[in-house]
This record gives sequence, C-alpha cells and structure tokens, in this order.
Amino acid sequence: MNALLAGPFLIPLLGAAATLLMRRSPRAQQVTSVLTLAAVVADAALLLRRTSDGSVVTSQAGGWEAPLGITIVADPLAALLLLVSSVVLLVVLLYAIGQDIGGLSRAMPQVFHPIYLVLTAGVCLSFLAGDLFNLFVGFEIMLTASYALITQAPTRERVRASMIYTVVSLTSSILFLTGIALVYALTGTVNLADIAGKLDAAPPALRMVLALMFLVVFGIKAAIVPMHFWLPDSYPVAITRISAIFAALLTKVAVYAIIRTQTLLFGGDDISSVLLWIAIATMIVGILGALVQDDINRVMSFALVSHIGFMIFGLGLNSVAGIAGVVIYLVHHIVVQATLFLVNGLIRQYVGHTSLRAVRGLTTVSPALALFFFLPAMSLAGLPPMSGFIAKVALFEAGVEAGGGLVWAGIAAGVATSLLTMMAIFRIWVRGFWGTPMPDMVEAREQLQRGANRGGLRMMTAMTGVMVGVGLFVALAAGPLAEVAFTAAHDLLEGGAYVEAVLGGGGTS
Repeated sequence: MNALLAGPFLIPLLGAAATLLMRRSPRAQQVTSVLTLAAVVADAALLLRRTSDGSVVTSQAGGWEAPLGITIVADPLAALLLLVSSVVLLVVLLYAIGQDIGGLSRAMPQVFHPIYLVLTAGVCLSFLAGDLFNLFVGFEIMLTASYALITQAPTRERVRASMIYTVVSLTSSILFLTGIALVYALTGTVNLADIAGKLDAAPPALRMVLALMFLVVFGIKAAIVPMHFWLPDSYPVAITRISAIFAALLTKVAVYAIIRTQTLLFGGDDISSVLLWIAIATMIVGILGALVQDDINRVMSFALVSHIGFMIFGLGLNSVAGIAGVVIYLVHHIVVQATLFLVNGLIRQYVGHTSLRAVRGLTTVSPALALFFFLPAMSLAGLPPMSGFIAKVALFEAGVEAGGGLVWAGIAAGVATSLLTMMAIFRIWVRGFWGTPMPDMVEAREQLQRGANRGGLRMMTAMTGVMVGVGLFVALAAGPLAEVAFTAAHDLLEGGAYVEAVLGGGGTS
C-alpha cells in the first residue's frame, strides 16, 4: 500500500529525471513519458478500486506516526480525480507527441517531457496530500512546472500572459503560506485530520476568518469571480497541449482543495451563503464574458470560469447530494474542457488561428473536427444524454431538495448559464463551422493532408477522438460514477473515516 500511494507522484518524478537524461533522444523520451503515465493510470485505477466502497487508505512516510510525519491519503474523491486526471494527462501527452512527430509545434520537446512529468507529479501530490504543507508543496510543484510550460514557443503575448499568471499564482501562494502559519499557530499541527479535531475548539469567528482566507487562496487558483481576471488572458495564448491541461486540471485541483478544506476543516455551513453568492456571480459573469469574445479559445476560457460556479454551488448546498453533484461535475468538466481545447488546437492547425472573424466552413474542411467539437460542446451546455446534463441534473435536484431563496437563485442562475452556454456554442457553430470555407483554409487542409506531417495530424485527431470517447464513456458510466460520488460525498461530510484512517484513534492531545 505504501508503494501504491507513493507511486502517482514518485513515478512521474523518476520519469522526469530519466527523460531529462534522454534529451538527445526524442523517441526514447516519448516512450519513457508514455510508459510513465501509463503506470500512473494503472496505479490510480488500483487505488480507486481499493477505495470505491468508502475505504480510506493511508501511508506514513519514514514510519513516523501521524500527525508528526508526512501523511499520504487516498479516499474515494482523491482516487477518482487521480484516475480521471491521469487518463487526461496520458491522452494529451500522446496528442503532444503527434504534434512533435508531425513538426506541427514550435515547442521544445526535449524540455517539454521532463516538465510535463513534473507537472503530473504536482497534480497527483495535491490530490493525495494529507497535510496542509504538502498540499502547498504539491501546488508549488504543479505551478512551477506550469510557469515553464506556459512560455513554451515564446512570443510577446505568451511572455506577457506568463507574467500575469506568475504574479497572481505567487500572490496566492503567499496567502496560502500565511494561512498555514495561522492554522499551525492555532492548533500546533498541519495534519488535516488532526486540524479537523482541534479547530472545533476554536472561536467561531476565527474559524470563519480562516475558512474565508483559504477560500480566497484556492479561489484565486480556481478562478472564481471576482478572482478570475487572470485566466482568460493566460490560457488562450499557451500552446494547445498546455492550455488543454491547464483548462482541464489546474483549476479543478484548486476546486478539490476548496472541497477538502471547507468540508474537513471548517464545515460547509460556516460559509454556505458566501459560497452560493460566489457561485451565482461566477456563473453569470463568466458566461456573459464568453458571449462577447471573438476567439474560440477565449470563449472556452470564459465558459471555463462560468462552469466553475456550478461546482461552488454544489459545495454551498452542504449536503450529500450537493457534494455528489460536484464530484460528478468535476469528472465531466475535466474531460470536456480538455477535449474542447484539443479541438481548438486542431482548428489552429488547419487555419493558423482560432479567431471567429476569419474562420468559416470548418465542417467542410474536416467533418471529424466538427463532430469532435459538437459532442463535448453539447455536453458543456448540458444537453441530454451527455455527461454535462447528468451532472447538472444532480446539482439541481440537490438544490431543490435543499430549498431556500438563495438556493433557488442559484438554480435559476445555473439554468440561465446553461442556456447562454448554448448561445455561445451556437455562435461558434454558425460563424466557424457553417458556410463555405475560405480558399486559404482549403489550401491549408490540402497541404496538411499531402505533407510529411500528415501522420502527426492523424495522431492528434485520433487522440482528440479518444477524449471525445472518454466523455461519452463518462455519460454511459453515470450509474457507477454516481455511486462513487455519493460515497465520496458522504465521507467528506462525515469526516470520521478520514480522521480515523489517518490518526488511528480519532485524534491526538
């Protein structure tokens, strides 16, 4: 079990070291990276199988007993998100290899592979960390790698975006360290399970302040309104392989951290009203921003912000049904956002850009591309029987069950956001996919299909198709997914199984 828990972040770090030594052998780097991520996927699948019944598995680094040592924990939520994230990381890696094989990217593959695997290690550690400090370490590993990745194939615009991203992320990290220091001063520990017991004795006002502080810390990273301004200026300018992972995972890791801290440490009832107000604002502001954009990547970036609001809404309900809806929505959104950004990357290969002012007739240029956009886009909008519909129904049912004026306002905002998302997608479809393609688009397609890089383009298209298939599988597996989600939600709100598994006795003096 120790090896199983350590594997998801130790294997990528070892793989990163190996690929760095192989920088003069691109093919060896590619094979090593793929095998590394395949091992992470297998490890995550075993962890999910071990925890899907509600079990919580732990490991204490160096044999130190909790709360003194470094604790690694996997429960149903962490294991599920670990598996979904590692699958997405593997598929995007294969997409990136297709770009490199076809010479369709200006990024430096010999640098990309080590950094990408370090990013993977940071994501995995963030999900499995059992204490605040190692959660911080996981975020910093992930963010440090992302600083390097966002400037791959540097341009003036990308350097500017990376500066904004870096400054905002560092600000959040400073606040995070401050929050850890305050919690340690109050409780004498950074172990999450130990904090959960000791914070109960803290004054309610102080608990509220700490809960809001951690909400701000992770809210910046999750891009909730009004702390979302950095995302639409950062993600769209990165190369496709990077923007796909950023959109799929980085904000969701932050949402996971919000869920973990607010349920285990503070109890969602402390700031439920605040969460609901933030959810409503995030939904509406994000989707209104998407409606006025003329670039497909920027539309998807604002839509990403908007749909983070659905997850915050479910958390604000502070119920098993609400949290279960959030878990289902997280899985759906990770897959859909990765798919849409990969589709946008294919559009860029055919057209050279993603501006709606100079794109039309993409359905004629590539029918497969049109299908690959249509299916995840409909899922994002929440049309049945796609995974987005299932996730939204779960959240709305939880909201109806909870009741209350603010909750009903959140449901109304969610319905309005879904309709406006459909409008934004329809706008992209009408302007970008319908009509007669421009002559230069037809010529670019023919050159790609005849050129030496056509093999790389086919691999990129195939991997995008795989991601579309994963999205359909999430919808088809809604029953088992819902079972895991409700198990995870029950454990999150109860908290007893987590504390018992870590401390082995329910607390320390």
